[in-house]
Amino acid sequence: MKRSIIALSLSALLTAGLSSCSDFLEQPVLGQENLDTYFQSETDCTKAITGCYQSIFYDDWWQIAKFWNLTGMCTDDMWMGNTSQDQGDYLSLAHYTSGGSSNGAAQNFWQFRYKGIYRCNVAINHIPDAPIANTELQKRLIGEAKFLRGYFYFDLARNFGGLPLILNEAMPSDIKGITRSSLADTYAQVEKDLKDAIEVLPKRSALSSSDLGRATKGAAQGYLAKVYLYQEKYAEAEALLKDIIASGEYELLSDFGKVWAIESNNSKEGLFEVQYTYDATYGLGASLPIVSGSRDDSGWSWGLPTANLEKAFIDAGDNVRLKWTIIKHGATEIAGEDNFAGLLAGYSEAIKSTYPNIFVASPGNHKSARVSRKFYIPVNQRPATFNKGYIPQNHRLLRYADILLMYAEVENALGKDGEALIYLNKVRNRVQLPDLTLTGNKLRDAIRTERRLELALEGERLYDIRRWKGDDNKPLVCSIMGPNGSFVKANTNQATADPFEWANQKENSNKGYYFDEKRDLLFPIPISEVTMSEGTIEQNPGY
Repeated sequence: MKRSIIALSLSALLTAGLSSCSDFLEQPVLGQENLDTYFQSETDCTKAITGCYQSIFYDDWWQIAKFWNLTGMCTDDMWMGNTSQDQGDYLSLAHYTSGGSSNGAAQNFWQFRYKGIYRCNVAINHIPDAPIANTELQKRLIGEAKFLRGYFYFDLARNFGGLPLILNEAMPSDIKGITRSSLADTYAQVEKDLKDAIEVLPKRSALSSSDLGRATKGAAQGYLAKVYLYQEKYAEAEALLKDIIASGEYELLSDFGKVWAIESNNSKEGLFEVQYTYDATYGLGASLPIVSGSRDDSGWSWGLPTANLEKAFIDAGDNVRLKWTIIKHGATEIAGEDNFAGLLAGYSEAIKSTYPNIFVASPGNHKSARVSRKFYIPVNQRPATFNKGYIPQNHRLLRYADILLMYAEVENALGKDGEALIYLNKVRNRVQLPDLTLTGNKLRDAIRTERRLELALEGERLYDIRRWKGDDNKPLVCSIMGPNGSFVKANTNQATADPFEWANQKENSNKGYYFDEKRDLLFPIPISEVTMSEGTIEQNPGY
């Protein structure tokens, strides 16, 4: 635990290799500074907050994005996918097998989230005493730090449960013997940080163009509503979601296909996004379009859509979102790709001769022979350096469709089905699906399906199926995974399995068979943290 949450040097805290297309994140590299004397100006304080924002995804994919991708692999929406390389850090958690407490991706996520928390603690503790004449800016910066600390703790809590709560600049001598707080106490701290942020953060419309990407009142309200929803505090979530909707600050884009387009970075649908830009020298761009892309098209194929997800779209008659979510091997066109011939021209001669005139996610190297369209970058929009760290596609962490579907879920839970239908149907209508007129549990299930289809591959599915209860009052994941789980049974029977997935057993189709409901509703605390705490940090059950 000592190394994961102790101080980074301030030079690391304020490093300039930041992922941003907004001016506020474009800062020069600083040398090492003394915390006691550093915070002397508005510029100093603003740069400290820049370090906090950089902590959201950090500089490379393995620090946070790898684990983010892994959470999708633990669901019925996504395979590990890459069947030509070592599945290493992914396998133990994605397939619910043994050894998860030593998982490197989970350990990196834990450690780097706590490094982000440390940066926020430094800012929260020092900015109030900085000699700044602009007190409104001072309040806003503190609010941004509290928003980010609340977000980091929430992200940890929904994966690991109750946490060690560090609210100061803890050094090794300060944290020996630290213990985990309860999940309720952890969420209480998250709620406090987000409430404090709501009081001082501006509305989105008040931001200058150079400040787009900073935390806003709406983003803080949205995450606080999600925290309430996870705890089934429906009335509290309802009030916040209603306020976001009534504010007029956000709206659905008219074209679902534009939601993840580079041109839609920081659109009216986005409440909070990781900021990315193209920089040939420093690599300030996104990595997931490469990480999740076809290996036959410069990608790595980690985190591929399942046939089960494709079937969910087909069963719902949802052709619009299907084509903008999944690209399948053998396709002769791709939604939004105006230069399909240019894509094919980029293939190797061997691929072109083996698979002429089609999109290729070669079945022998890709478990499902499908890749994500949301992260796919059309040929004519690709930067000169088309590689991880160079792609100017913002990562959408919270968007307005999520707000509307959370509101529909809350209203249904409160017995207000008429109101729930209004907002459910707003999301459906965008993709030319007809209005529904359901009530009760049938409406509940329709809202759940809508969340799956609308937010597919966006990092929400695992947390949804862990928190939703089925008719047996067990978490929904318990009926999806396990020996009798619907996902497992369909994939381990050749008659019901997808031909591509059945033919490629380099990733075993029995994913989820070893799911244990007494263990797998949380991830394991990294064993290195338990060991370094000398056992005062208790491991989650079953690990």
